[in-house]
Amino acid sequence: MSVLDIVIFLPLVAAALLPVIPRGKAAGWVWVGVAALDLALVVAMWAGYEGGIGYETRLRWMPSVGAGYHVGVDGLSLPLIAMTALLFLVCAVYSLGETTRAYAALFLFLQTVSIGLFAALDLLLFFVFFDLSIVGMYFVIVGWGHGDRTRSALKFFLYTFLDSLALLLGFIGLYLGAEPHTFDMVDLTTNPPKAGALVLLAIGVGLAIKTPTVPVHTWLPPAHTDAPATGSAILAGVLLKMGTYGFARIAMPMLPQVWREYAWVIIVIGVTGVLYGALVALAQENLKRLIAYTSVNHMGYIVLALGAAGLSAPTQARELAVSGAVTQMVSHGLLTGALFLIIGILWDRAQSYEISKFGGMPPVLTGLMAVAAFGSLGIPGLSGFVAEFQIFTGVIGSGAVISGALGIVGILITAALFLRVLHRAFLGRPGELTVLVTDVRPRELAAIAPLLILSLIIGIAPRWLLDLIEPASAAIVNLVSR
Repeated sequence: MSVLDIVIFLPLVAAALLPVIPRGKAAGWVWVGVAALDLALVVAMWAGYEGGIGYETRLRWMPSVGAGYHVGVDGLSLPLIAMTALLFLVCAVYSLGETTRAYAALFLFLQTVSIGLFAALDLLLFFVFFDLSIVGMYFVIVGWGHGDRTRSALKFFLYTFLDSLALLLGFIGLYLGAEPHTFDMVDLTTNPPKAGALVLLAIGVGLAIKTPTVPVHTWLPPAHTDAPATGSAILAGVLLKMGTYGFARIAMPMLPQVWREYAWVIIVIGVTGVLYGALVALAQENLKRLIAYTSVNHMGYIVLALGAAGLSAPTQARELAVSGAVTQMVSHGLLTGALFLIIGILWDRAQSYEISKFGGMPPVLTGLMAVAAFGSLGIPGLSGFVAEFQIFTGVIGSGAVISGALGIVGILITAALFLRVLHRAFLGRPGELTVLVTDVRPRELAAIAPLLILSLIIGIAPRWLLDLIEPASAAIVNLVSR
């Protein structure tokens, strides 16, 4: 057993033991302690990582179909695992004093399946974690959400369960096209299966719904609007990355020829998401729906970059695009996670997300919102700029000049919508609900501040992160070029 196995299953073991803990505040502190220990182990893994596939465990599971328990980390998965561990920890801190045993157990369960998915090196194991994430988030929304939570949870479940079925069909296609038949991701990457466009379509639909991309995104806004703040932070910060991660980990290296053939289709889908997400977000009066649509916009940048990596273009430009896409996954997790926790403060105080009902917000809350908003629109000095600069340099350098230019238009729209939010809901004249909104509490500040500080560190000194991501990006480009 490696340290990675402990990182994956420690939260699940804690979740199983929570029922024996007395009622009261103990469950919240157990959640914080377990999440903090898990993050410390991930940091130790990062410090000891030496390249290639690290902390690998490979055990027999279902040998008759070539499936096994195979996990490990590399420069693509380790940053996402670290981001996931951090987000779950800050959600635990944010929820202190209000945590029930069932709520903490659900999030610990979700932490195991999220980290397990990013560490999985077997398609069937990936699928198991992928499906279990749907179940966990469904119960978070239906059990602790608000508004029309039952309808939103059902829509989330049906959409994302459909994507898992499409994904399973695609995985079976990869399995049947491999010689010998196997679900092992390392073997399938080394010797790509003889599979065509239909397999990419099945995998693409499954991952596109999870990402989500236009037009299969309609489950996302209601799920976010009616989920609790911590549920939205994990849904946007972690679960959406399962889709984009799947494109980079599975679709690109295992179907390189087909990915190259349909690269322009993927680019168009990405640009559509960028522009549609930004324009619809601009029209929103509900602050949480607005943030939800910005996720469609930001995921569009990632899809655009990954599509550009399939073009016949200079290798350096395509590597830069992929590196930007992975950096954007991390940046979006930090900043959008912070945004949803900030918006959760408004709901906690005033039970509303309507922009027109706020204004003249307390200073610390306004400052946190300003940093998160400027980071999301790509202001230099924060992680969003590092990610988007790499993406657009790589996309334009790969020859997709018009697509890159349209993506930059998306940034302008995003800037307009965030400035509108800051002016109307935070810096404007007090609204009818402003009197109900007190400033940030210590536990809320302790949860939100680390996300923004880390975004600032990446924005100013990104080398430590890029040194990990860039070799993995180069490997993906090399694999998709075969």
